[in-house]
Amino acid sequence: MILVINTSGNGLEFAMDDTKFKHIDTDKQSVALPIECEKFLGECGAKWSDLTAIGVVVGPGSFTGIRLGIAYAKGLGMGLNIPVVPISAFELYLHDAPDAFVAIDSGRGDFFVASKNLAPCTMGIDEVEVKQMECPRTVGHKPFNLCAGAKIVSDKLARGENAPVVPMYLRPSYAEQSCQNAE
Repeated sequence: MILVINTSGNGLEFAMDDTKFKHIDTDKQSVALPIECEKFLGECGAKWSDLTAIGVVVGPGSFTGIRLGIAYAKGLGMGLNIPVVPISAFELYLHDAPDAFVAIDSGRGDFFVASKNLAPCTMGIDEVEVKQMECPRTVGHKPFNLCAGAKIVSDKLARGENAPVVPMYLRPSYAEQSCQNAE
C-alpha cells in the first residue's frame, strides 16, 4: 500500500493507493497531521506495517506546510524502513493531463508554471497568457488528483528513481527576499 501526503495547501490531504482520498480542514497542520494520518490509515483498513512506500507533495505551495509534510513523511519512512518519494504538484496535474500547461496562482501576484516542455518556474500573468497558448489546455485552477500520487510513486520506484525528498522552492522565501532587499 502506498500512502500519499499533501500539506502544501490549506488543510491536510491523504490518499491511499489510487482509490481512497480524504481532505481535512485545519488551521493547525502540525498538530493535526499525525492524528489525522493515523485515523485515515484506520479508515482504509490498513496498519502502518501494510505501507510499502510514502509519497509526499514537495511543492510548490505553502513554505511551512511543505516542510512539515516532508519531515513527517521522512520520519514515518525511517521508522517503517520504507521509501519516501517526492511528488510535485506539477507531476500530479500532468499525470491526468500530460498535454496541459500548469499555472498555479502563487497568491503573490504571479504563477507557478510548468508543462512537459517547460521546467517549473514562476511567471507573471502577461507571460502566462502567452505561454499557455503553446498547450491545448491549462490546468491549475482546480485541485489536482492526489490519488494519482500512488501511481507516480509506484512508477518512480519501478524505474529505480531515488531523488532526494527536498522542498520545491521556485523563488526565495519572504525572509530570504527581505534579506536580499536589505542588502
